[in-house]
Amino acid sequence: MKRLLVLAAAATAIFAHAQTFPGSKPISIVVPFAAGGPTDRVARDLAEAMRKSMGGGANFVVENVNGAGGTIGATKVARAAPDGHTLLLHHIGMASAPSLYRKLAYKPLEDFEYLGMINEVPMTLIGKPQLPANNYRDFENYIRANAGKLNIAHAGLGSASHLCGLMWQSAIKANDAMTTIPFSGTAPAMNALVGGQVDLMCDQTTNTTGQIEAGRVKAFAVTTAKSLSGNKLLKDYPSLQEMGLKGFDLTIWHGLYAPKGTPPAVIAQINNALKVALKDPEFIKKQEGLGAVVVTDKRVEPAAHKAFVTAEISKLKPVIEAAGKFAD
Repeated sequence: MKRLLVLAAAATAIFAHAQTFPGSKPISIVVPFAAGGPTDRVARDLAEAMRKSMGGGANFVVENVNGAGGTIGATKVARAAPDGHTLLLHHIGMASAPSLYRKLAYKPLEDFEYLGMINEVPMTLIGKPQLPANNYRDFENYIRANAGKLNIAHAGLGSASHLCGLMWQSAIKANDAMTTIPFSGTAPAMNALVGGQVDLMCDQTTNTTGQIEAGRVKAFAVTTAKSLSGNKLLKDYPSLQEMGLKGFDLTIWHGLYAPKGTPPAVIAQINNALKVALKDPEFIKKQEGLGAVVVTDKRVEPAAHKAFVTAEISKLKPVIEAAGKFAD
């Protein structure tokens, strides 16, 4: 009887919290990267849109907890009180971390409640301006004809450019055809590419569009399943899948998470606010300015969001393990 009374009291407390959520306590959106980066900008745009979608009564703050490839911030949220007041906004690193870190302090599929996807950023395969190839087919032939003589840059272990490069090299079975050169960040990697010190790179449109438009790099393909017909700058470039790399579909995406055990009623309230925010014209415009596409499909729902991340973990695991380079 005593146990039943304790359980009943706990259930009553959870219900009461859900009824008053968010109350006067601020909702912290933890960004596991430094301020000013693409993920931070998404979080700040979303915080404002969700504040409006919750009637303006909710107070959202963005907290940057960077380090260790995003795992420090994610760990903090996994261990936070499951009351809806501490959320995590994370990108594809949520799916790559289980393979890159062999001693990860949290389990992405077990230690979080999934709240919904936010956006996706396409990626582009680009080369230095001096490359003789002018289309993807010639580019791939050039890679094969010059096996062992070329190099591919990335912005660091686990970065978007690193994951994309691994996926692409694996897809064309050219893992040994070029030397991988890591840099400490996107800017030095891009500068080396523009200057001709490295031959190619694959990175998100957030970082590549300006360089392509200015003619400082050559673009060859996009990494989405289909070509970006709605993008004025990239509409004429084929997707890698269209060029014969069956099943190749890679974007840099963002999703929202809460600690495991967050009450279902609170999850539903946050998810509803998220879905309204994703339809906010101002939020959509800001995301387009980042080169991102706001998610509108079923992945805005928690179950579909989790299913998507589960599939992404399975997709990235073999190529990361085959490369044999880990972050711990």
